[in-house]
Amino acid sequence: MANIKLMPNRKRRPAFSAWLYRQRNAVERFFNKLKHFRAVATRYDKRYDNFLASVKLASVRIWLRAYESVTWSTNDLGESE
Repeated sequence: MANIKLMPNRKRRPAFSAWLYRQRNAVERFFNKLKHFRAVATRYDKRYDNFLASVKLASVRIWLRAYESVTWSTNDLGESE
């Protein structure tokens, strides 16, 4: 099931989960970001293992970019002051 938000004037409303909708949206946004990497979008590497490595590298770069502006304190690491 797609779990896409419906039009408000629809008479018969199928089941909708807000949590599932947010998770689906996060996955779609991730793949959209992944497509911005040229090696992944054009499948520059023809061998599957090299292509998988480039997908993993791009995924790590996306993940690191999401946390680059987060500041950490010693309390976040579980250390006492």
